[in-house]
Amino acid sequence: MGAASMIGRLFRRANARRQAVEGLHVALSMAARESGLYLRLGVPDTVEGRFEALCLHAILVLRRLNRLPAPAAEVAQDLVNSVFTQLDASLRELGVGDMGVGKRMKKLGAAFYGRATGYDAALDAGDWEALRAVLVRNVLGGEGDGAGLAAYVQASDDALAGADLDALLGAGPPFPEPDRFASAGEARGVNA
Repeated sequence: MGAASMIGRLFRRANARRQAVEGLHVALSMAARESGLYLRLGVPDTVEGRFEALCLHAILVLRRLNRLPAPAAEVAQDLVNSVFTQLDASLRELGVGDMGVGKRMKKLGAAFYGRATGYDAALDAGDWEALRAVLVRNVLGGEGDGAGLAAYVQASDDALAGADLDALLGAGPPFPEPDRFASAGEARGVNA
């Protein structure tokens, strides 16, 4: 096999993986923009609320990728890179200068990984109250009871648990419709 054809194969493979990760990123971004999150589950429709929704969906997908066999870990890293590249571009679109972008990206990175730790701990422990509390604090800005959002996150995590890498990269993450969880607080007996 000639060097040109080997390089072509490697390029096509890398390009295909990049496109698959971009598709996954688009799918989770679309899930984070679902109107039911904002209108029914209490996520603030602000720059911060949209950041929180994006982080939440990315973290849920990364939880699944980190539990799958290779090459899922590489896909997870590519997805993180894609998300943070988008965040960097968004900051620049908002008018943050080059000097400020680095500082803000550090803060966003710390927030992202802090939230991942909190969501993982609550989901791994099956601790409904801890999940609800961490979502109220982070995503809802301390407002509301978070029961509907916690039910949505638990259902999303459960649905993702059944998805393999091919399904995630092909059909996308199987996030449920947020509107289904608007009355979850009443079903769980949580006072509004």
